[in-house]
Amino acid sequence: MASSSSSRHSSNNKLADSENAAAENSNNMSWGIELWDQNDNLAIHTNRGIDALDKYANFLRDRVAIETEYAGKLRRLVKNYQPKKKEEEDNEFTSMQAFRNLLKEVGDLAGQREVVSESLQLQIIQGVTLLSKTLRDDRKKCLSDGAMLQQNLSTQLSSLERAKRNYEKAYRDSEKAVENYKKADMDLNLSRAEVERYKTIMTSKIQQSDDAKNEYANQLQKTNNLQQQHFSILLPAVLSRLQELDEKRTRGIREFIIGAAEVESSVAPIIARCMEGIVKAGESINEKEDSFKVIERYQSGFTPPTDIPFEDLSKLDPDSLQDHYSNSMSNHLTMRGTMSANKIKKRVGIFNIFGSNKNSLTADGQKEDFSDLPPNQQRKKLQAKIAELQQKIAQETNARDGLMKMKIVYETNSSLGNPMTVEGQLNESEHKLEKLKIDLKKYQGYFERANQAQVANNSPQANRNQLQNGHRTSRHSNGSADDHHDEGDDQPDDAGSLSRSGSEDNVAQIQNGHNNNNNGSSASPESGLGTSHTSLPGSGQGSANENAIGEDAYFETEVEPLQPLGTCRALYPFEASSEGSIPMNEGEELQVIEIDQGDGWTRVRRANDSNGWDEGFVPTSYIECTLYA
Repeated sequence: MASSSSSRHSSNNKLADSENAAAENSNNMSWGIELWDQNDNLAIHTNRGIDALDKYANFLRDRVAIETEYAGKLRRLVKNYQPKKKEEEDNEFTSMQAFRNLLKEVGDLAGQREVVSESLQLQIIQGVTLLSKTLRDDRKKCLSDGAMLQQNLSTQLSSLERAKRNYEKAYRDSEKAVENYKKADMDLNLSRAEVERYKTIMTSKIQQSDDAKNEYANQLQKTNNLQQQHFSILLPAVLSRLQELDEKRTRGIREFIIGAAEVESSVAPIIARCMEGIVKAGESINEKEDSFKVIERYQSGFTPPTDIPFEDLSKLDPDSLQDHYSNSMSNHLTMRGTMSANKIKKRVGIFNIFGSNKNSLTADGQKEDFSDLPPNQQRKKLQAKIAELQQKIAQETNARDGLMKMKIVYETNSSLGNPMTVEGQLNESEHKLEKLKIDLKKYQGYFERANQAQVANNSPQANRNQLQNGHRTSRHSNGSADDHHDEGDDQPDDAGSLSRSGSEDNVAQIQNGHNNNNNGSSASPESGLGTSHTSLPGSGQGSANENAIGEDAYFETEVEPLQPLGTCRALYPFEASSEGSIPMNEGEELQVIEIDQGDGWTRVRRANDSNGWDEGFVPTSYIECTLYA
């Protein structure tokens, strides 16, 4: 660890030394001194540098467009895959909850990409654009100043060249004039006047030569001074400005690149948290919990059918053998609440006029009391509805209390408001609250009946019905099996359904001509017991029963009651605690009308005080049977 830290320290020192050396070299290296003769190349270089800056700006614009498009597509993706309203019921599964959380995190990711896009646009691209414009203006001014300096120097050089040529010409003319004067002075043929003329010309040419020489010297001095000032002061200043401009561009690119990276880094922690959220959503998926929720959702509450008992046709009445055979063949083992239940039609007969459920349908097409659902699902729906109503009642109660307090305040201090203004709202709130309470009471009644039906599902008759090959075998007052069908369609066993509404139960009781038997068990077909005493001669109720159902196509003949299969004696007293059973005292003699089918219950009957019969189930282990030969 010490060696690594020391090596890091030494590397940092080397880096600092190299940076200091680079800084010193940069201070010693000036474009005005080192590149005094590369003005054109420097102009081209600075132009390319600014073009590179503009190229980086275009790169950022394209990236911003990509980031914006990416964020928009992510938003659209999340929106397209949001759970639909019809899929809301699946939100209870952990996998769907995880997917919903995933969509939320992806939406947050889209938001961060939008932040990156906006930050790059506002902080980087605008800065790059402004810097590029500033650099181009400064470069143009520098080049203009350099061009002016170069023009001044060129003008001075031209003046020097012109003065030099004038001096050279004057000097040659003076030399020629001197030579002509010497020749004239030596020529004896020429007059004194001619000689004086050549002398005057010579003197003039010499003067002109001297003037040209002085002018040349003056221009040369000016040119040297200007050239020295140009290359030592003026031009280096312009080139230094170009150098500063180019360094500013380079430094700007560095800062903008780092700034763009910082923009990306600023959202990195949030993106990391989004990734953590996605991982957490994935880890929250629990396949066992989802499997349990599937059971909770689709569990009907019915028990699987037991073994189909053997039916000894030799013991049946020969007249009803053919009817029994056809009815048995036409029935199918169909449990309401299973996969095939949606395809079942309800049996329709003349009693549909009286026995149809008057409950209105909910928004999803279900009955108001959810009686068309399996027992477990019905109770869950009712519980949810009761909780919803209780919440609404609490909210409406709070609203009413608030209105009442407001009214009291207004009555106390009329300057705050008129108490009559809240009277209408208070009445409306009371009306809503009363309606909610009525609905709550109604659904609590539905829930209580559903619970009672669930208790009845565990009764001996419910078990016995499942033993009868899925057929409806509840005995009516005439003792016949209720195997009616509607025009050959497979119909559900309405008697086997424990989610029947109260109105249907009442009609079933009307069909049997009474509301209850001596044991308090229901006389509806669900009980499986019927009241045989109402169909026996002399019971006093057979005619009423016949009038109630005489016009029904399902009840056209009167069948004799079941013949006893033997007798039995009660070994122990038995108190009836479930629907379909009857109490008995120790030593009581009863008639056996249906033997134990493997469920531990035997169906018996006994005469009652009203010249009728009480039928029901008793535990087989509580009796001693003696069957007829």
